[in-house]
Parts: sequence; structure tokens; C-alpha cells
Amino acid sequence: MVGRAALILAVGPFCLLLLFRVLPPPVTPLMLIRLAEGQSLRQDWVAYEAISPALADAVIAAEDNLFCQQWLGFDLKAIRGQIEAWQQGERPRGASTITMQTAKNLLLWPGRDPARKLLEAWLTPQIALLWPKRRVLEVYLNIVEFGPGIYGAEAAARAFFGKPASALSRREAAQLAAVLPNPLEWSAGAPGPYVRHRTGVIERRVTQIQPLLACAR
Repeated sequence: MVGRAALILAVGPFCLLLLFRVLPPPVTPLMLIRLAEGQSLRQDWVAYEAISPALADAVIAAEDNLFCQQWLGFDLKAIRGQIEAWQQGERPRGASTITMQTAKNLLLWPGRDPARKLLEAWLTPQIALLWPKRRVLEVYLNIVEFGPGIYGAEAAARAFFGKPASALSRREAAQLAAVLPNPLEWSAGAPGPYVRHRTGVIERRVTQIQPLLACAR
């Protein structure tokens, strides 16, 4: 019985990742958790080609500048920096990549508990090896939480800007990327001073890292 359970835990996620390589995931654990908390669920899956390229650029600039260069989905330099910070008694700021966030958003629950982090570390290289970079971006941009009950680029673009994701401007894309660290507190549609400042930083960074954005095209 224990062996069978272990086999299911080992093979089950791998099979789901193969399935989601070509099919849209119908729902995520976070969506179900938020529903249980009383939030709504607004999500409209769209193909990668139906999302403004400005949004992929902005998300990479905001969350993971080296996304296109990573092989197993980890930023090893950032991870080493966080380990050193922890050893020196500082609070780690996090070294989560887009691939790691995709693993978390797709199959896991929110939080920083060790069990979830271990599962995230186990799933991340599988996604990185099984999926093309554009598929990682496509899934991430379709399931990430942009606000209370709002998931994915299409729902966010329509909720905050009254337009499809394909029509997002560079400024609007940067505003959406700016709220990702805390989408329940910050709003892309009514940005406060910090979000406006962060939006400007992201816009400038996009122009600076153009050579690093090739895989998003």
C-alpha cells in the first residue's frame, strides 16, 4: 500500500505535466482555495498568441530576468545569494523563478512551508525539461492571480482595462506585472504610488534586457 501510494505521488504529477503540456489546466489549487474563502473565479484561457507580447516582456522583467537562459528552471546564483543571506542571519528575499511559480500555481498551494517548497523544487525541473519556454509562459500568464478572483491575462485585461489581453499596451502590461508580488493588496486598475513607481521600473527594465527576451517571441 505504501509503495503504491509512493508510486502514485511520483508518477501522478509527471503525467499531469505531460497532459498540461498540450491542454489547458481546468482549475488550480489556489483557485479552489480562493473560492472556499468566498472569492469569485474569473478566468478565460487564451492562446499565447492572443496575449500582448508586452505582458510576457513585463513579467520577465519584473519576476525573472534570466528566464530564457535557465535550463532546469532555477536561478542558481539567486539561490546561493539567499542561502548566504540566511547564513548571515538576514531574511531571504526569495529567488523564485517563473518556472517555479508556474509549478506552484499549477499544482500546489500558497505558503512558504518546507513541504510545499520541496515539492516545488521537485516539480520545477520537470516542467523546465518537459515544456518549451513559451508553454511555461503561456500557462503562467493564464493561471497567475492578478487580483481577487481574477486569474490570467485575459480576465485581468478585461477587468482592469476593459480590453482583451491582445490589446494591452506596454504601460498596462507593466502595471499588471507590478502587482504580481501581492495581487490581493495592490491593484493594476487603480495603482497607488508604489505600484506606479514599480511600473516605471519595469518599463525601463524591459528596454534594458531586450537581448534576454528571445524565448518569449
